[in-house]
Amino acid sequence: MEFSKRKWRMPRLAGDQRNASYPHCLQFYLQPPSENISLIEFENLAIDRVKLLKSVENLGVSYVKGTEQYQSKLENELRKLKFSYRENLEDEYEPRRRDHISHFILRLAYCQSEELRRWFIQQEMDLLRFRFSILPKDKIQDFLKDSQLQFEAISDEEKTLREQEIIASSPNLSGSKLALESIYKIPFADALDLFRGRKVYLEDGFAYVPLKDIVAIILNEFRAKLSKALALTARSLPAVQSDERLQPLLNHLSHSYTGQDYSTQGNVGKISLDQIDLLSTKSFPPCMRQLHKALRENHHLRHGGRMQYGLFLKGIGLTLEQALQFWKQEFIKGKMDPDKFDKGYSYNIRHSFGKEGKRTDYTPFSCLKIILSNPPSQGDYHGCPFRHSDPELLKQKLQSYKISPGGISQVDDCGFSLNHPNQFFCESQRILNGGKDIKKEPIQPETPQPKPSIQKTKDASSALASLNSSLEMDMEGLEDYFSEDS
Repeated sequence: MEFSKRKWRMPRLAGDQRNASYPHCLQFYLQPPSENISLIEFENLAIDRVKLLKSVENLGVSYVKGTEQYQSKLENELRKLKFSYRENLEDEYEPRRRDHISHFILRLAYCQSEELRRWFIQQEMDLLRFRFSILPKDKIQDFLKDSQLQFEAISDEEKTLREQEIIASSPNLSGSKLALESIYKIPFADALDLFRGRKVYLEDGFAYVPLKDIVAIILNEFRAKLSKALALTARSLPAVQSDERLQPLLNHLSHSYTGQDYSTQGNVGKISLDQIDLLSTKSFPPCMRQLHKALRENHHLRHGGRMQYGLFLKGIGLTLEQALQFWKQEFIKGKMDPDKFDKGYSYNIRHSFGKEGKRTDYTPFSCLKIILSNPPSQGDYHGCPFRHSDPELLKQKLQSYKISPGGISQVDDCGFSLNHPNQFFCESQRILNGGKDIKKEPIQPETPQPKPSIQKTKDASSALASLNSSLEMDMEGLEDYFSEDS
């Protein structure tokens, strides 16, 4: 990667050249950009892309994906941030160019850890799903070809010839629906998930897949390619980070929208078992307070609850030894045999601390993970009360916490953004302790009501904005970081 001080301007492309560069409003991002851009544009594109992906994330939590309201709001965000979203709009070259370059910039920021890669892939998949859902049917085949997917729509004659077999193999597909549905001939290996579920017709090594089912296959292909690309990018990241003007921006981008992982490194041993009951009423978020209460009353939690609550306790400072003691004491109260606990439960606790299995040191669940994964069923206590509880029951629960009616109506307005249960705990402790970290001594009972004041994280990219806008980056230098191994 190189920078030069010469003034550079984007060359003007003729209409055909512009269309050939970005033929569709969506793509698989198979080729990295090769043009020069200024450092200021690099920064602006990166920030706008993160805003877009954050909007995708938030809308996925607030609305059911694919609904009219979800589609409308996401389209508004794309229009507002000037990214491509529809196929037949006038002068789409610039929005598609912004989309292409910004995607590759964020690969640099979000390839740095498994958690970041997972977040980035999920938001990009949701964005692709939306764009594909509004892609005109007459453009789908061209998109598949340009994305190097060997998926071919069969003719009406072939569809009629195999009508009975396709209907019998595809749930919810009747004869009248089949007449209106495009059917794609796909290599068998690309449709294994449908084959396992016996939801696809196979013939001579090919699967005949309705359009409604092809979306999942396309997304799986996209995820596999993007996951591999991010891993390759991570290998070459040190070369990019050696540029002191890029490193602060990349670190800021990746940190500001996924937050801390709240691992125990800074908190180990700061919490004693005797403190937990009091802390649960003073500083636990409602989801963890609910789990703690259920554990104390029932002396047991199902697996989902143990995972969510156990990792939270780990994040606030419980050591492995304390966690084993805490869970064992509580389960024994439920008349569980100590040997049964040692054989059936202690392994999972050690596993969550990275002492068993793959030796992965698991981090506490974020709000998004709690909301989107493993929703609670009858008899479960995990999940998010604000998402998974009946509104009236939630209101009663908040009232039982001695929150006033006015406070309940303003529960979302806490003065800062909360997106992690352990963040809730840390902010609560700072307020209770006058801005200091967690104390080892038991917390004195009190009911303070100060207004939280959080010092905003300094924008690490501000120094970049002050650089001369004539500085330019040779995007060709990034190709090695994105290209796959030969």
